[in-house]
Amino acid sequence: MQPAPPALQLAVRLRQLRVQQWADARLTQQDLATVFSTEEQLASATVSSWENRKSPKLPPEHRLRAYARFFATRRSIEAGPVLLAFEELTPDEKAACEKLETELLKLRSAAAGESAEEEIAFSRSWHFADNGPVTFVCAELHSDEAGPLANPSNPNYTELQAFADIDALMELHGHVRAENPQMLVHFKISAEIDRDVLSGHLILLGGFLWNDITERLSELARLPIRQFQHPEVPSGELFIAKADGTEKEFWPKWTGSERKVLEEDVGLLARVPNPLNSNRTLTICNGIHSRGVYGAVRSLTDTSFRDANERYISKHFGNSESFAILMSVKIINNKAMTPDLSGRGVVLYQWSQDRAA
Repeated sequence: MQPAPPALQLAVRLRQLRVQQWADARLTQQDLATVFSTEEQLASATVSSWENRKSPKLPPEHRLRAYARFFATRRSIEAGPVLLAFEELTPDEKAACEKLETELLKLRSAAAGESAEEEIAFSRSWHFADNGPVTFVCAELHSDEAGPLANPSNPNYTELQAFADIDALMELHGHVRAENPQMLVHFKISAEIDRDVLSGHLILLGGFLWNDITERLSELARLPIRQFQHPEVPSGELFIAKADGTEKEFWPKWTGSERKVLEEDVGLLARVPNPLNSNRTLTICNGIHSRGVYGAVRSLTDTSFRDANERYISKHFGNSESFAILMSVKIINNKAMTPDLSGRGVVLYQWSQDRAA
């Protein structure tokens, strides 16, 4: 007897998880749609199409990862149903999640006509295989930009009040800690950096204007991208990049001629060897404005896009020692959307340098 096609096997397995994993819970397709919509809107009809035995549709990879997290622990239905974050799972639950995720992705890979190894192979940009340490170098707000709690003389002094790009720092700091649980990970403003820290893995957040270390290390790394101030954009610094012997400027976009609402920012993600210690890395997450910085960070932390974006990086820069990407960061309702690097018009400019250069 011939085995069922992989697409049908996946459809049967997804239905089996919903109906039989916890039969007493009687989970419906609408239940799963509601739970998974906490990360990205999902209709019950879409869940139904994934379970359809006649012409099943292939779920995106990030949806299968959500399935794996959800069905890795009965806690998902004890207070809900609810979709727990991977970081909230116990070690045993994480192992179960990874096992189920591998199974589902292999089925999807076979259904898509790809080998499982090719489908699930990608780098983990925020995992460092050595002993570190990792230091975030952050820009410091000007005194007229910082709040009163940034003043050490204030009884309610809060150190982070003086940091620029706090959203990006908090988003990425937790992710790096989770990826490197045994490694020392700390953050400092550029004025606090000493020479010992500079020889480890460095993650630079924020623009050149407010972070002189970012500017200096970018020069040492010989990135073909720099920032400059323009009188028409007093709120940030524009990017300029070299390509084919010419220079191109990259501007943000605004709604209306009065430029009151930022519609699209530009983010920079760059990874090169640390110019002060080639055995460690230098990563730059930057932007014209803070939303560009945040978008660059979210490109490799957002659970809905990070794996696909990691694959994009592996595909285009897998043999490269250094790479840089300027990306469009769309803004909707004042929130920075995560860039999908494979999307049309998202990558504005890219550069790489292989190890032999």
